[in-house]
Amino acid sequence: MLKNFLTTSDLTNDELNQLIDSALRFKSGVDNSKPLAGRSVALVFFNPSLRTRASMQVGIYELGGHAVLLEPGGTSWTLEQREGVVMDGDKTEHVAEFVRVLGRYCAGIGVRTFAALKNWGEERTDPILKAFAKYSEVPIINLESAMHHPCQALADMMTIQENLGAARKRVVLTWAWHPKPLPMAVPNSFALAAAQMGHDLVIAHPAGYELDEELIETVTRRAAAAGGGVQVTRNIDAAFDGAEVIYAKSWGAKQFYGSPEKDIAERAQYREKWIVDEQKMSRTKNAIFMHCLPVRRNVIVTDAVIDSPVSVVIDEAENRLHMQKAIMARLMSTEC
Repeated sequence: MLKNFLTTSDLTNDELNQLIDSALRFKSGVDNSKPLAGRSVALVFFNPSLRTRASMQVGIYELGGHAVLLEPGGTSWTLEQREGVVMDGDKTEHVAEFVRVLGRYCAGIGVRTFAALKNWGEERTDPILKAFAKYSEVPIINLESAMHHPCQALADMMTIQENLGAARKRVVLTWAWHPKPLPMAVPNSFALAAAQMGHDLVIAHPAGYELDEELIETVTRRAAAAGGGVQVTRNIDAAFDGAEVIYAKSWGAKQFYGSPEKDIAERAQYREKWIVDEQKMSRTKNAIFMHCLPVRRNVIVTDAVIDSPVSVVIDEAENRLHMQKAIMARLMSTEC
């Protein structure tokens, strides 16, 4: 039985497909069950959110439950997650108590905490998410951590299947220029989920913007097991050739964690080239365009592409709702 939902790598391919099927049943209205009737789910947001916050609140309501929103340092106390620390600084409460108290009130806890982009070696271990999972006696759902965004990734896989069918596709994850460095959670999870679903994955990025080596090893291994493949390229034009899915996302360089000004200076050279535009999309095999949102128009992608019929970004955002309902139903149903 699945206890937490922290990363798609914790699930088998059959389990991923079961969640997608469940989400499609919720979306179509075939499944109108209320597995959270009379129960509450805590949503802990360390960072701003639109889609995640709204879709989780609506999803909990539609499953018959009640959402409890908490923002550490805002609507709740500041939190410390380190073990053995002397708490004589600016942190008021330890995760050990915070999580266990919420577990007495709620059927599950969703937590969202971005990478601070300060210490790569520490942040790649997802310390806050792991602390929640360690101390919780109820299911934990990762609503985006330093390293992973599995709810988004499964909604992405659902969107690909809806638009193009379940068969293997040539899927391109392309880095795009952005005025500041961003976390790697979305590209990490998209690459992992695409590999697990057996797609032929192409990851395109400039030199110096490699994803985590250990994660890429896992992605490559899971792709091979599922009958797909992984290719990494620095040639953005060649990457688009024959693509059926284009997924654009920017992320920061590991070597510049803690030095954003160096990353900004390094990425400046890629502004004009690393953008999804009509010329690049014309090289594809009538590919759909995807992005997790929010997106900076005419920076990541041109208006002409995101406003075209091939753009599925709104469907993708809607599918967050249905996928998260499927995840909560799986984790928190009293019948499990």
